[in-house]
Order: sequence, then C-alpha cells, then structure tokens
Amino acid sequence: MTDPITGIHHITAIAADTQRSIDFYTGVLGLSLVKLTVNFDDPGTYHLYFGDADGRPGSILTFFPFAMAAPGRAGAGVVDTTTFLVPADSLEDWIVKLEGHGVVTQGPDERFGQPFIAFTDPDGLKLELAAAASGAGDAILGFAGATLWSLAPDRTLRLLTEGLGYTVTGEEPGRTRLRAAGDAAIGRHLDVITATGATRARPGAGTVHHIAFRVPDDVAQEAWREKIAALGYDVTPVIDRQYFHSIYFRERGGILFEIATDPPGFAVDETPHRLGTALMLPARYERDRERIEKRLPPVRLPGGGTVGG
Repeated sequence: MTDPITGIHHITAIAADTQRSIDFYTGVLGLSLVKLTVNFDDPGTYHLYFGDADGRPGSILTFFPFAMAAPGRAGAGVVDTTTFLVPADSLEDWIVKLEGHGVVTQGPDERFGQPFIAFTDPDGLKLELAAAASGAGDAILGFAGATLWSLAPDRTLRLLTEGLGYTVTGEEPGRTRLRAAGDAAIGRHLDVITATGATRARPGAGTVHHIAFRVPDDVAQEAWREKIAALGYDVTPVIDRQYFHSIYFRERGGILFEIATDPPGFAVDETPHRLGTALMLPARYERDRERIEKRLPPVRLPGGGTVGG
C-alpha cells in the first residue's frame, strides 16, 4: 500500500527582489530564513527558503527571485493563494502589525468556519493568515493550506481525491475544500476554485511556480511515481534537491505538482542553529563558488553579514 500524502511540503513562488523578499518574510511575517542557496538549474539566481526555525515540511515557502522579473497575472492554472496558520485570537494583532508595516489587509472574514485575513506581499503574491482552533502568541505555525485555481477543476478534484488520497470536507459557492490523509497539524487543506472560464495566469513576480506534497521517504516517493505514471501523467525522474528528493508532473488543470520527501532536511549541510546564515551550494557548484557569489546581487542576512556581489 502506498504511504499517504499527508499535505503540503512546500510552495515555491517567483519574486523580483531578493532583499525585499528577505526583509518582508523575516522582518514582517517573522519567518526564518532556513536556507539561502541558488537555483540548482540556474546558479546565477538565489533560491530562498522561509519557514519555521526548524525548517519543517509544511512550513516552507520558497522563492526564485529573478532580478526585475515582470509582474505575473492572477488566473487559472496556478496556486492562487497561500494560507498560513496562526494561533487562535491573533488575527487582530496581525492586522495591527501588518498595517504598521504599510501592508493593506482585508477581513477578518470566515471560510468553512475558520476566520482569516488576506493581504499580498511586495510582489503581489496572494497570502492569507487563518486562525487555528487553539494556541497562544502570534507566530506563524506553518501552512493552513493553499487555494488552487484550475483550468479544469473537475479533473483536478478527481486527481486529488481518487489519485492523491484527499477527502472532500466542505463546499461553499465557487470553492471545494479537501483534506489530506493523516493527522498532520499543518498543511493539510487544499481549496479548489470551481468556477470555470477564467483567463489563464501569466507567470511572473507575485505568482506561484509550483506546489509540493509530502511523502515520508524515497520508497514512498517511488511508489507514488509509479502510480502517477500509471494514471497517464508525464512524471519526471527523481531529482536530488539536496534537502529533499523531488518528482514533478503537471496536472490536467495546468498546475505544476511536485512530490517531495521529508528527509534529509535542511540540516544536512548546516547545523540546526545556523540555518540560513550563509550561502550554501550543492557540491557540484562549490568549485565555482567565487564566480557564483560575484554574479549574485549582494544581500543582507537577518542575522547579520552579507553575501553576493
């Protein structure tokens, strides 16, 4: 039996300015920069990983910051909104905090009985904070879920339920909510927008590149790879991303899906208390470190120091 997909592993988006993204996600949202590396397919570009201090799957939002990237356009065929989970009763505090940083918020509103507020990051990426059932403080706990805007919502829903093991838990006008198997506290929910006829999204700054789902290990991933291929999808070979192993395929509604392993994790090349404090490169790029660093724009890190340039 194939190990179940237990929710979201990470979400990857496109940004236009590395420093601005670091300042917003660490300084405003309070996430940790858990890994600073390069796009493994384009080492002249950073790859930023933000999440909780331990870099747990289910908390990781990553970015490819392409300098001067043109703004993207919202529409079908991508992840429309990324929703973080915050402790109960913290939304009013978050409104005050965000607006103190000049971030315009909408809400609180309620969806499927859960209060939330909405806003965008500096590139226009659509974000939400949803209230957990309990908890104290106001630190982001991880993902509550994500909203998928599909070109073919019926086919996307069929894949998620009959293929990936999600269960429908509710319906509201224009939206269906699903829950992953298992009892993970973060990243379990997906919403699928069920309206049709939308304009296709245009990739660019402020849009999501792909969404990754969690599996526990390489054995489970290979089983999923075989299952997805048997369903008629063109799925990639396993790709080593240093901190997890990945396979990719594009579902029928146009959204790029990834299935990623929980191990080996972000402490494979840095000690846990030093995550995100230096530029980390895969072994194949180490011999070109000096040249790569000179090509990268200089950025200030949250803990002090600079890299690049």
